Amino acid sequence: MQASHSAFKKENPLGMDAMSSEEYASQSKLMQEFTNVPSIESAWLFKSNNEDRSTAMFSISQPDLLANNKRKYILHSHIVTHGTMPLECHWSPFPIEMTRVSAVVPSPSGSKLLVVRNREKGSRTRLQIVNQSHVEKEIHVDQSIHGPLYTDEWFQGISWNHEETFIAYITEQPPQPKPAFNDAGYRKEISSEEDCNSWRGQEDWEEDWGETYSRKGRPSLFVLDIASGEVRAARGVAKSMSVGQVVWAPPSSSGHQKLLVFVGWLEHNGFQGTARKLGIKYCSNRACSLYAIHSPFEEPNADNASVRFGHAVTLEFLNGSESVSASVAINLTPGMGSALFPRFSKDGKLLVFLSSKRAVDTGAHNATDSLHRINWPSDWKAEQQLSVADVVPVVMCPQDGCFPGLYCSSMLSDPWLSDHCTMVLTSTWRSTEVILSIDVLSGEVTRISPQDSDYSWSTLAISGNNVLSVSSSPIDPPQIRYGCQASSTEDHDGRCAWVWDEVTSPLTAASDKVKALLSDHKLSILRIPVPDPSDELSDGIASACGRLPFEAIFVSCEDSSQKPTVLILHGGPHSTSVSSYSKSSAFLASLGFNLLIVNYRGTLGYGEEALQSLPGKVGSQDVQDCLAALDHVIKEGLVDASKVAVVGISHGGFLTTHLIGQASERFAVAAARNPVCNLSLMVGTTDIPDWCYAVACGTEVRRLASESPSLDHLRIFHQKSPIAHISKVKAPLLMLLGGADLRVPMSNGLQYARTLRERGGEVKTIMFPEDTHEIDIPRSDFESFLNMGVWFKKYLKES
Repeated sequence: MQASHSAFKKENPLGMDAMSSEEYASQSKLMQEFTNVPSIESAWLFKSNNEDRSTAMFSISQPDLLANNKRKYILHSHIVTHGTMPLECHWSPFPIEMTRVSAVVPSPSGSKLLVVRNREKGSRTRLQIVNQSHVEKEIHVDQSIHGPLYTDEWFQGISWNHEETFIAYITEQPPQPKPAFNDAGYRKEISSEEDCNSWRGQEDWEEDWGETYSRKGRPSLFVLDIASGEVRAARGVAKSMSVGQVVWAPPSSSGHQKLLVFVGWLEHNGFQGTARKLGIKYCSNRACSLYAIHSPFEEPNADNASVRFGHAVTLEFLNGSESVSASVAINLTPGMGSALFPRFSKDGKLLVFLSSKRAVDTGAHNATDSLHRINWPSDWKAEQQLSVADVVPVVMCPQDGCFPGLYCSSMLSDPWLSDHCTMVLTSTWRSTEVILSIDVLSGEVTRISPQDSDYSWSTLAISGNNVLSVSSSPIDPPQIRYGCQASSTEDHDGRCAWVWDEVTSPLTAASDKVKALLSDHKLSILRIPVPDPSDELSDGIASACGRLPFEAIFVSCEDSSQKPTVLILHGGPHSTSVSSYSKSSAFLASLGFNLLIVNYRGTLGYGEEALQSLPGKVGSQDVQDCLAALDHVIKEGLVDASKVAVVGISHGGFLTTHLIGQASERFAVAAARNPVCNLSLMVGTTDIPDWCYAVACGTEVRRLASESPSLDHLRIFHQKSPIAHISKVKAPLLMLLGGADLRVPMSNGLQYARTLRERGGEVKTIMFPEDTHEIDIPRSDFESFLNMGVWFKKYLKES
């Protein structure tokens, strides 16, 4: 009997009973089905000599749980159009795995491919130039020149020049040499060779850009000469500037001038202008500008300007009484506050960029974007001042059903249709993502994805006037679509309508099983009346827009009123839950749960006034909105009020822990992923202390913000925090924490969990030591939602 008990304990390391163990095994098998569905990361379209034919190249990924990383593949398809006939797609028989590949970037003509292989720090970076038959060139860049290339969504910039002879990119600046010591003390002469009789000391500590950028070198601009294989650093970029999103300017009319345009973030953005880098991931409120600089290969005496930092060589232009150095970065957007994603039109006459100036000005970490244009001279000189024209302004309070403003987290490297003045963007539109076309000369904005669709649409690539995209919903995995304008069909505004053909692909094979699991679910987007329409904006100005209904995405089971419901809350708070496919949400739905996904006021996609109604009111307005959404579906008879769970990450975890405290009788169970539980603790440990002031005190308090909060501010932080209501919590809580989270450090969740346990509450904490804020390492992601499913099943059955 004792041996059998030991065996059971060995088989159940989590200490589960037999029933829970069976549930765990069943759900893990189910979760694997969702994990097997590949994701489309990016795509490119290449036109052939035949107008009816094009080639699509897809970069896809799939979690590899055994290796605990993501497999990356390339898959090709030949797309054939026959006028009004159905689309034909001829796929390569198998995808090609790209082992240890960090990025692939085709050249403008599509005849060459850059393959980037970042290695671990201390190893060389490999850059491969691949043509249509073989590897044409391979360059190994030593760590003493630069570190790994940035391939994230923010700093990344890899750009071929028009002639395909140079490539500009953003990479980690190499670290400064560390002091060396041996048994005799400090060594003045520093050798790069390893020496067992000495050791390296520590250099001066340097601020980084916070979450996910910890221990990464400063983002810096380098250029590769493909013919010679030489790599040079751009000159004239201030040491206090981080660089990203680089593009080549079009060739000058003389053909001699080679300019680079990039985004530069000055690093003195701490409180009261101090030299601190505040966290930048998910934070578009960090001030930045567009800059132009000459290619380092264009400088005179270039042999003396190779990759030896500090040997700047200048080329002078006269600007009145001043001389302007060609190696000094020129600010193209002074006074703008924010300029992102620079894109030159195909004819080189326009430079268009997004701006998050509204976020910079108000302190909200994300806000409504605007779009701007610079008419680019054919032979621009550094002394010429360029004027910036508004294309799409910030939308404050959109009329019902109308364009709510721009909310773009990225932009295609080539977003242009063939007329040189129409660009295509993906943007949030209330609870959906849509595809927009924008005439950058007239400012006309047109929604080109289907108007009557509750699905979300996203652009993948553009060629000529054809758009490759994906559409999906919470219950329908991504489906590839091929769009073009139909000259014979007009929309309700008299414009040529867009027709979107479904592209059959081998990627749907894994999706078919998921579709079957979700076949009895339905999707709807609900309009939720504001609970207290007398509320005012955070700055005290009454807002009609802040009183308009918000929305919730409702995924319902068959006989939904008899099934448990999971309330899902997004983070931010200035982000959005859109009606696209999410593996985690689909998994929860497959377990037989209704999903109520709330886009409370303060969410992106509803106009700037609605967004700005939340700062200073967190813990009250957003909590009441969540309860109003729950009340709405209960009143409509859509859900069972006695079987409700709640889950959220970050600010969604803040709302989760608020709700189980403020409305303790309404939730049977809860789960929180890296939640904000105590603002007064977080303000001194997070990479974004300014966020704590903005959400708790309102955007106007930025002038008073400090690294050492006043007692009054600490009281406000505590009052607005979930921990102020912890004595009323009754629901069992699953706490999922990332041990390497710099955004909401694990101390926040641990303090809450320990306090809850101290008060006799039921809480289970799972720590993922290597994970950052998102908890997205494949095994951690798998385990976090698996544990959530088992936790919810257990307590919703009991309720």
